[in-house]
Amino acid sequence: MIKDLLARLLAPAPAPLDDQDARLALSALLVRIARSDHNYSDTERDRIDRILRTRYDLDLGGAILLREQAEALEAEAPDTVRFTRAIKDAVPYENRMSVVEALWQVVLADGKRDAAEDALMRLSASLLGVSDVDSARARQCAEASS
Repeated sequence: MIKDLLARLLAPAPAPLDDQDARLALSALLVRIARSDHNYSDTERDRIDRILRTRYDLDLGGAILLREQAEALEAEAPDTVRFTRAIKDAVPYENRMSVVEALWQVVLADGKRDAAEDALMRLSASLLGVSDVDSARARQCAEASS
């Protein structure tokens, strides 16, 4: 499943993802942002699980399984551009705002903002086609919900 998704993401003209693959790509992006500071903590894993449970109406076991699949995908994937392109193609703009908010929730989960996380956050929001202003609003929403 992961190798197939990677092959589709790496294709010169990737087709839009189905719901299951879009979930996995988003989850992998959450993992990538959590790992970007080289400190992938239990707090960040718990936050990702909570986001996945809420976003996809999963039980804890389903969220953990999806996160573990996303960890494997993220470890094998070459770059962030393909994740964000796949998500951008699969998700309407208004829903991408919630993707950016979820990314901010992970960045803020450990109570510290790292330069590597901030840089990846700016890149991801830009590649998702979300403006700096909307990303800042999403960050404020994430801060308010923490």
